[in-house]
Amino acid sequence: MRKAQHRLQEDESRAAIIARSFVIGKLLNQREVLRRAVRDYGAEDQLTKAQERLQFSIERLRQPFDIETLRGIEGEGARVYFGAFDGLIRGDRENFYFKGRSRRPPLDRVNALLSFLYSLLTADCRSALEGVGLDPAVGFLHALRAGRPSLALDLTEEFRPVIADRLALSLINRRQVSARDFRVMENGATLLTEDGRKAVLIAWQERKREERLHPYLQEKAPIGLFPHLQAQLLARHLRGDLDAYPPCIWK
Repeated sequence: MRKAQHRLQEDESRAAIIARSFVIGKLLNQREVLRRAVRDYGAEDQLTKAQERLQFSIERLRQPFDIETLRGIEGEGARVYFGAFDGLIRGDRENFYFKGRSRRPPLDRVNALLSFLYSLLTADCRSALEGVGLDPAVGFLHALRAGRPSLALDLTEEFRPVIADRLALSLINRRQVSARDFRVMENGATLLTEDGRKAVLIAWQERKREERLHPYLQEKAPIGLFPHLQAQLLARHLRGDLDAYPPCIWK
């Protein structure tokens, strides 16, 4: 399986087709998060415009692109989505706000929460890929880099908006986390406290136990199993059992 994966990664045109599926899944799921917000909060200008701009990027993906162009479209989609993200935060606006994505280190409480959830999700995706015999370091959308689980990051992309981002927003908007669950370091880095991490981990495990219909398999499964189901579908595609990799699109 890993040999087939490496051969396919070296075939740039076929690798781009798989990368395109990851980007489509991510953009559609980002749009779904915004769509849900418009439904819940009303057609606010910022959210509506971001949703329309994401739709434009999704339409562009109807045609094939090389990997570098796909990365550009994915990056633009992220800028649009995170540009509207502050409008999704409704609880404790004094302590929770979002002015842009920051990493290594996260510079505010929202980014600290997102980074922690993304690390949990990436670990689950890495485990899922290893479980079906795929090398988590050999990605298609993310470039190869020593020590980086590129394929795990690929798989993570389609799940970030609907699993990690929505959980972060739920924790903030329902006031299940508060300012005291974070600490700000002298350099501006913002990190979860030990109690904060415990609270988020409990919510993460509860979220993973929730069941929903898998859009491709049309069977109900716990959300925590979805990375494993997607890894299986990717492995089937790499073996030639599926014509294409179907991303997990939330509705």
